[in-house]
Amino acid sequence: MSSIIEGYNYDIFISYRQKDNKHDGWVTEFVENLKGELESTFKEEISVYFDINPHDGLLETHDVDESLKDKLKCLIFIPIISRTYCDPDAFAWEHEFKAFVDQASKDQFGLKVKLPNGNISSRVLPVQIHDLDNEDISMCESVLGGVLRGIEFIYKSAGVNRPLLPKEEDPQDNLNHTHYRDQINKVANAIKEIISAIKQPGQQTEKTVKESSDQVSATPKNSKTTIIAGSIAVLALVILGILFIPKLFGHEDEPERSIAVIPFLYLGDEPDKQYLADGMMDAILLHLSKIQDLRVMPRTSVEQYRGTTKTVSQIIKELGVTYVLEGSFTKYEDHVKLIVQLITTKGGKEEHVWANEYDNRWDEIFSLQSEVAQTVAKELNAAITPEEKSLINKVPTANLTAFDLAGTENFL
Repeated sequence: MSSIIEGYNYDIFISYRQKDNKHDGWVTEFVENLKGELESTFKEEISVYFDINPHDGLLETHDVDESLKDKLKCLIFIPIISRTYCDPDAFAWEHEFKAFVDQASKDQFGLKVKLPNGNISSRVLPVQIHDLDNEDISMCESVLGGVLRGIEFIYKSAGVNRPLLPKEEDPQDNLNHTHYRDQINKVANAIKEIISAIKQPGQQTEKTVKESSDQVSATPKNSKTTIIAGSIAVLALVILGILFIPKLFGHEDEPERSIAVIPFLYLGDEPDKQYLADGMMDAILLHLSKIQDLRVMPRTSVEQYRGTTKTVSQIIKELGVTYVLEGSFTKYEDHVKLIVQLITTKGGKEEHVWANEYDNRWDEIFSLQSEVAQTVAKELNAAITPEEKSLINKVPTANLTAFDLAGTENFL
């Protein structure tokens, strides 16, 4: 079955580790559900390559042949990102993930395309089924050349980190508050956006433009026709400049990535340890402030909401931001518990975009701050440069015992 775009063999290529499908067939079930969702999303028939046959010649125990390159010639590559997928020794990682990125970077559309709404999207659409270690995230991002922004199918509760199932026994206990059916729909909608971008006339390469230009130049024309054609071209460039240059240099996207971190509550039995919650809130706010793609309200602006009875909607309206991050913090012996909620009113009413509960050791406090900040940035679709990520992940030279006794000045 061929792609809806001439010259491509498939629309979608599903890449995964066999061991992530071997136990309960999660990947197989995901692919079947996705195919069903695509049928109700596209008028055309969307072709999906999914290698479930161990004799197809593409699995980890088989040799790579030229047929793989043909199958990889697709519009969209979906890697099922798991704890086992991020492995340089894995067939899928080396010969599918990295190979597609290299191949797509050189084809007529390129690895990244401009969506109809003006945003940029990669033709790699990760589906993430586990929370990853920082090392694995860095591996993925080094191949992608940017932040890992996957559509998450993760069920997470205290001590649990596994793929989200179509039929959950206790969906209310999922700290990520995601529903399988909604996530499948998000994948299909993302695919539609990317394919629509590829199909639109503006997605032609410099090579295509040059060839078209050469053909025009080779056609005999009289001087009057040439002048008219040149004038039309100049006029078109002027119009494009008027329409798009202000968007490139303006701040239209800024409200979409603006956030206020309001003072966290301390829920322990010792009210005098509120400074622990303040320190956590300050650290996360500081990390977010290092990301240029975000507009973060300063501490002085949010302090007025300490102990407030105002609603999140009122706070968002007063501060002129799109998101609010609120949280609570507790320390008990050598453990800490942090609950954070990211809330928006973009749809006209308060909506929880993301929430999580962390139960970590006290000596993991600095990595926890970094993790929360980067997750929030990811939920806001904010780009993090390698330099910014390095600053966020940098562990301060702090004495935790001194902090516990003295206060926030030793925390950051």
